[in-house]
Amino acid sequence: MSVSQEQGRFAQHVALLLQYIAKKGLYCSLGEAYRTPEQAELYAKEGKGIVDSLHCKRLAIDLNLYNLRGQYLSDYQDYEPFGVYWESLDPINRWGGFFVSKYGGHIVDSDHFERNA
Repeated sequence: MSVSQEQGRFAQHVALLLQYIAKKGLYCSLGEAYRTPEQAELYAKEGKGIVDSLHCKRLAIDLNLYNLRGQYLSDYQDYEPFGVYWESLDPINRWGGFFVSKYGGHIVDSDHFERNA
């Protein structure tokens, strides 16, 4: 599949995820979807990301989750059902709440959803 086809599939899955979030009685705002290579390099130096981020390929998005009272939800448990749903859409979809570092530790990036194409 070409990069543009992967991006299109990713966008379709994001739309399904947003609908699923709404069906569960929550809403979200869109966080970072595109990241320039320069920004990715800066984040990597600051320890807040990696140089080869899928955001640079438009294959990742961060979502800010809220309940209907407008309270920002940031706990792993708030995002977990959506991460499970996201990964159920396609075997190459990955949720940041399930990330494991190359050193074996668990990395929690609960608001992150990507297509690892």
